[in-house]
Amino acid sequence: MLSLMWKLSLLVALAALPSVAQPNNYGEAKSWLCRPGQHDACDVDLTATVIAPGGKLSRETWTANSNAPIDCFYVYPTVSTDPTPNSDMIADEAERNVISQQFARFASKCRPFAPMYRQITLAGLRPLLASGGAAAAFEHGLQYDDVRDAWNYYLEHDNRGHGFVLIGHSQGAFILAALIRNEIDGKPVASRMVSAILLGTTLAVPRGKDLGGTFKHVPLCRSASQTGCVITYASFRSTVPPPTNTLFGKVPGENIAACTNPAALGGGTGELHAYLSTTGSTIVSTIPSKPWVTPDRPIATPWVSVPGMLTARCTSNENATYLEVTVHADPSGRRTDDITGDIGTGGQVQANWGLHLIDVNLALGNLVDIVGRQAEKATQSGKERRRVSPHEP
Repeated sequence: MLSLMWKLSLLVALAALPSVAQPNNYGEAKSWLCRPGQHDACDVDLTATVIAPGGKLSRETWTANSNAPIDCFYVYPTVSTDPTPNSDMIADEAERNVISQQFARFASKCRPFAPMYRQITLAGLRPLLASGGAAAAFEHGLQYDDVRDAWNYYLEHDNRGHGFVLIGHSQGAFILAALIRNEIDGKPVASRMVSAILLGTTLAVPRGKDLGGTFKHVPLCRSASQTGCVITYASFRSTVPPPTNTLFGKVPGENIAACTNPAALGGGTGELHAYLSTTGSTIVSTIPSKPWVTPDRPIATPWVSVPGMLTARCTSNENATYLEVTVHADPSGRRTDDITGDIGTGGQVQANWGLHLIDVNLALGNLVDIVGRQAEKATQSGKERRRVSPHEP
């Protein structure tokens, strides 16, 4: 039975929307945060300062690839600060920030597409979390319909036979998982899916298997050159593993939560190539970090990279299967010895959320590199298919 709080939130949502919600027009530029070649939310400064373990600073530049051979279609997580249960279609700072945090960097490997959608807002999420109905709510209703409409518009008007990568986090990943089940898995368009990167969600697989559970024909990625597969994880600090009330990493029944380590897709431990905000901002909040180096020096770039500081592996405890992130601190060194992505505004670690707010940031460099390798493989495979079938569209 639905809780009273969930019933009330549903009534508020219905009252806030027209009696029949009208579809968005994805032929209008304002319905997209990012499209190829535009001066939009993806056109941002992604310059990073690389901080070596000894505190030495170097500058890393970044550029988009206007001739990228594949496309990336991104659905952002719950970030809207609109006071209504579902957001409007006006891009605010929250939506622009999440693009720079999670998606814009992929434009070095693929053409970027990021639709606006009437997502469940932060205000709308709170009663859903209290009732335990957030995951089911994400995959149905107005927010799903909008993303499906954007996807269909993209396929009809923009795809042109390109391979594509689907990228989503949290609410966006739940929606994309439903989109794959309903519109892609087992259908002809699946031949163009280079990969799906669905983070901060929970996908089910049979224990010891890479296929089955959430998807029928989409396996887990186990190498950077594998295509048609999915990368997924929810990250937690090694010193604060998922508690009994964890929000991620557990599924009902005999299946388990899927985990693929982007730092070592074949298994084991690997080094994370993180891009973290210089100011300590995340997708929804800013928690100022310690000085990046000692003695403190100003960092002029919006992003920092900390090679050698973070490693990850997929593991399980009695509560969840998850990506365990280890911080290799050197308190005597000149570089900061910690990260702050799981610390709330009260200064306490939010154990049941884990590192959810920086799930993507932690492995962004790894993920971009993987997409680049997958793009090469998919492009080569496409050329080989066309040699065999020269009339293929």
